[in-house]
Amino acid sequence: MQQRAATSILIGLLTFVSSGRAQQQESQQPVAPATQPQSPDPKREQRGKEKGKQGEAVGKSKLEKETGTVNDRIFEVLPNYGTVENAKELPPLTSGQKFRLATAGVFDWGAYPFNGALSAIAQAKNDPKEWGQGWAAYGKRYGASFADNSIGTYMTTAIFPSFLREDPRYYQLGRGRFAHRAYHGINRLFVTRTDSGHDHFNYSESIGNAAAAAISNIYHVPNDRTASRNASTFGFLILYDGLSNELKEFWPDIRRKVFHKDTP
Repeated sequence: MQQRAATSILIGLLTFVSSGRAQQQESQQPVAPATQPQSPDPKREQRGKEKGKQGEAVGKSKLEKETGTVNDRIFEVLPNYGTVENAKELPPLTSGQKFRLATAGVFDWGAYPFNGALSAIAQAKNDPKEWGQGWAAYGKRYGASFADNSIGTYMTTAIFPSFLREDPRYYQLGRGRFAHRAYHGINRLFVTRTDSGHDHFNYSESIGNAAAAAISNIYHVPNDRTASRNASTFGFLILYDGLSNELKEFWPDIRRKVFHKDTP
């Protein structure tokens, strides 16, 4: 009790001395001319309130804010549009927002070197043989690769999700066992959310990629316009989407453990 009393007295003395010094300093300072108080800026206050309420949205693009997604680039390069972190449910997307998400992914700068690498592999394999070698042949292969991935993206992210009222966004599980999260990524190829928030078969993924494979017959060489080549294109698009889901699911873990970045 004595220690508490002594402490209280000491704090009181320090407070009194400090206030006395502050008053003395204020009396010694020249008095500044009186100025009229500035009226608060309502726009600035509103911006401050919005930033306080939506701190997680600061630094995000307009498209990301509207769709609740984050383009957390995989390995700092590959585009990652349409990914949802730390959210279980979001308002449904409009058809316009679905098309904007597809367009952002198709024409993102990271898509160009990716298609360039795929075209280089096809060039090394001389596939198809009818195009031969050289820069002209490489240009044809690049165009075919870009068209395959672009049409597939529009079909599965914009066109069929708009028509079937499905949600093309990928909702990260974000926690749990590795096997459970890996299954979640693959399962999203077959099960998706509707705009009303229910789960059902992912028609956009299957029908959209099948339509993209069929359309590819227009720009592929005649000898490639076969059922087997269409099946291989369809399988590649499904495989690519499956690998993309896995990278979207585990990229935050890789980002934290390898690149030591807690936030996108």
